Amino acid sequence: MTRSPFLKDPNTVSVIGVDFSGGQPKAGVDQGPFQLIQFGLLDQLKELGWEVEFDGSFPNYKKLVPAQDPAIGKMKQPKSVSNVTRALSQHVAAYAKQRHLALTLGGDHSIAIGTISGTAEVYDDLCVIWVDAHAQDINTIDSTDSGNLHGCPLSFLLGLNGEVHPFEWVSPCLTPDRLVYIGLRDVDAPEKKILRELGIKAFSMHEVDRYGIGKVVEMALDHVNPNRTRPIHLSFDVDALDPTVAPATGTPVRGGLSFREGHYICEAVAETGLLVAMDLVEVNPALGDDSGLLQTVTVGCSLARCALGETLL
Repeated sequence: MTRSPFLKDPNTVSVIGVDFSGGQPKAGVDQGPFQLIQFGLLDQLKELGWEVEFDGSFPNYKKLVPAQDPAIGKMKQPKSVSNVTRALSQHVAAYAKQRHLALTLGGDHSIAIGTISGTAEVYDDLCVIWVDAHAQDINTIDSTDSGNLHGCPLSFLLGLNGEVHPFEWVSPCLTPDRLVYIGLRDVDAPEKKILRELGIKAFSMHEVDRYGIGKVVEMALDHVNPNRTRPIHLSFDVDALDPTVAPATGTPVRGGLSFREGHYICEAVAETGLLVAMDLVEVNPALGDDSGLLQTVTVGCSLARCALGETLL
């Protein structure tokens, strides 16, 4: 295990399960964290030498969802997303202040509003590696077509929406030069426009095919972390993987990362010794058959282990 300059010794991971699906319309993704825990993720991390903090139950994020949550403009379920991500931000920040690695199991990708803002509260020079099939996560509340807030977390973190109710609590904590995408293959015209205007570095599957995943990860790290001194927040959406690898997810797109390519990203980040937080999101047990769910959960646990130092030899 590479010694981290940011985490306390012995290395401690605080695992947070977020049973929340309000950032998108498909039921079931709130059950993802339970499946990952039941599959034995905590013991797997302990076997890698980590001290694991987990109190045996998830915080009840569902109690923060109001009975009535009408749309505001295009934003669907805005109070639910705001309430949950604000509480999550506080939880992640508390663990980061203790110099624990915060491993957050989603839930849909809207939770990144909370996880990254919480990490950035402690690490102001944080860089983010965002592994995803889609760039919709950077849609603004005006550019989004669907109004689903799992497509907008980065626009809040980058300050693209200004101050908007009920997200007044979110302070811009990320700059375009400290964000990089890996694995994109489904990008709409408005999303391309935002990426180009802000100069955000993005490596699509075209670059993965052209250069190979090793070179892509090296170039991504060179961009956001040129001196290898910045703490890293890795936000990994399992839909970045090809559906043949991780079928139980809400927005699968053919032509994604292979099993090994996904794992290589996590292994390479672990080798830097700079990882301080990780999101693993969009595992949806309600989608697909039992074998597809088992396959996706198995891969999810394996990605987390690799990010926390598991090696092939």
